[in-house]
Amino acid sequence: MSVLVVGEALADIVQNADGTTTTHAGGSPYNVARGLARLGVDTHLACQLADDEHGRLLADGLTDSHVEYSGPDASMHRTSTAVATVGPDGAASYEFDLNWAPTSLPDPSTFDAIHVGSLGTLIEPGAAHVAELVVTADVFGIPVSFDPNIRLSVVSDPEIWRGVFARFAPHARIVKMSDEDAAVLFPDVAPPDLARRLACEGALVAITQGAGGALVAHHDELAVIEAPAVEVVDTIGAGDAFMAAMLAWSAAYDWPSAAELDVTELFDLGTYAVRAAAITVSRTGADLPWLEELGG
Repeated sequence: MSVLVVGEALADIVQNADGTTTTHAGGSPYNVARGLARLGVDTHLACQLADDEHGRLLADGLTDSHVEYSGPDASMHRTSTAVATVGPDGAASYEFDLNWAPTSLPDPSTFDAIHVGSLGTLIEPGAAHVAELVVTADVFGIPVSFDPNIRLSVVSDPEIWRGVFARFAPHARIVKMSDEDAAVLFPDVAPPDLARRLACEGALVAITQGAGGALVAHHDELAVIEAPAVEVVDTIGAGDAFMAAMLAWSAAYDWPSAAELDVTELFDLGTYAVRAAAITVSRTGADLPWLEELGG
């Protein structure tokens, strides 16, 4: 089972509440790729890294987590960065310096599934290439996973993000979003109603709610998952840990589509993914769990 993850990889420069600054490898697709590989899934990341200090940091992180990737991109003058400011409650806010202009992407037909999302589906000219890849994958029946992972600090207009969702979601067999994403995309729809609506359109859907747990829906079934109690260090990478675990679970179930998952299976999926997120928020940065930490 092999998964292609497509999108941004960047250096998270974290300004901590105590005034210290640390730099971690990050970017939502980057984190998902590392999380998937740590959970035993063969994973390839299509991203852009410059041959600089931050690019080497990111490359080392991919190697350490057993993710396959292409080498430095000669067209990149600098690796993308995000400055994350962590508040007293552990929540992070971001400012980005981004580059996303791949000239080509891998052939989706050589993979069992594709995951896209976040800024890689927003920023042009790269987003157009990602959209073409997703359409091709859908035509050939290759499962597509999509996480909008909205960043209003990059683009503040909700209508643009709604356009991104409308562009990618119809081709996705798996859709995951946070409750904050849901509030931007569907401001007048309660998360349980939204999960059911999207699931009835054919997707396996998850809406994460931070300390409130998660909702997981498929066809007309909805599971409500409670989050385990945990001391939060920071929330960086929590949603990506959930996404990676959701994908790893789905890979083990041969990418649910026409077959209807019952509420017990949805609860099992959601519990697995919430545990992955809880482990991640209990430590600094996007340090996603390994398979043995989840009892796999």
